[in-house]
Amino acid sequence: MNKKRNGFSHTATNLALGALILSVGFACLLPVENTIPTDGAEPTVYRSAGQDTGAVSLMFNVYWGTDEVQRILTALEKYEAKATFFIGGCWADDNVECLKQIAKAGHELGNHGYFHKDHKKLGEKENQKEISTCNEFVRLATDITPTLFAPPSGSYGNVALSVAETLGMKTILWSRDTIDWRDKDSKLIYKRATKDIKGGEFVLMHPMKETADALPDILEYYASQNLKAVSVSENLNL
Repeated sequence: MNKKRNGFSHTATNLALGALILSVGFACLLPVENTIPTDGAEPTVYRSAGQDTGAVSLMFNVYWGTDEVQRILTALEKYEAKATFFIGGCWADDNVECLKQIAKAGHELGNHGYFHKDHKKLGEKENQKEISTCNEFVRLATDITPTLFAPPSGSYGNVALSVAETLGMKTILWSRDTIDWRDKDSKLIYKRATKDIKGGEFVLMHPMKETADALPDILEYYASQNLKAVSVSENLNL
């Protein structure tokens, strides 16, 4: 009986994911509505925890590099570190098992939009679609609904911030950027992730080979400075 029930649950989840993928594909054919307002106060954007918390947060924006994600997970586990993975929905679509691994390891799942669009240029409906579709996909795959949104390329406008706030999400940027995707230099990545590092900082990374190479040394350095690597949400709550 349990086998049948589990099989039904797995099938139902797959059907739900399949339906979501089809709906995303159809939605991309719809015209974009430009409804960006010119007034209104900007909701809070978090670039760090705002104080010396004694902890730093590594943030991995994931739209590629599944093999490197595996290496990153291994290093984080070895050093008993936690991180926040901002998930690109279209990557998760093709890498559901890896997404589940990240969640099972106890790391935080954030939202990085579905198709890596420029959210500053999107209207309300497009922002809503990009953010909520990614949230829904992650929820269907892991039973976790992200509460943090990292706009691709750090590009946002009042509409994107307002939509994220309406969805009950904090918008997250960074205090330091390793620019690993561009420079592909493990020594430079290490330097940018460690030089004058302070508690409360958010360190932006990507699943690059050079980043995975540098990560153990970065975590070693944090430990030598009595800095704990924690998720963004945990850092904000310290």
